[in-house]
Amino acid sequence: MIEGFAVVERVPVLWGDMDAFGHVNNTRFIRWFETARIAHFRRVGIKTAEAVGIAPILAHVSCDFLSPVDFPADILVGARTTKLGTTSMIHEYVVARADNPQQPVAKGTGVIVMYDYDAAEKAPIPEDLKQRIRDLDGDSL
Repeated sequence: MIEGFAVVERVPVLWGDMDAFGHVNNTRFIRWFETARIAHFRRVGIKTAEAVGIAPILAHVSCDFLSPVDFPADILVGARTTKLGTTSMIHEYVVARADNPQQPVAKGTGVIVMYDYDAAEKAPIPEDLKQRIRDLDGDSL
């Protein structure tokens, strides 16, 4: 299931990730999505708002939990862009155990909006950034 994701991060499951029910707490999956999202941003050269005034913000995130994860384990988290719009993009996320990368334990999506922090409004995704995303995730975007 990790195949086809240009950005894949390996993350250890920590004891503190567990909840009272003996498996990883649902909130950790969103953090794992964040880890992959930030790695994706870095790969395509997205700068911080302080550097350029315009930066991505997460407008929406969803997660479908398919199988529990427990300690100890390493997981793989993939992120890729599936849609590029004028001011936003959609990411797809997948989480799988490192010892069984073909079997996802969670899938999700994120809507990311480019935001102009000086004007306090959404902003167009720069064309050069769109091209870097296409180069990484596929020309069909």
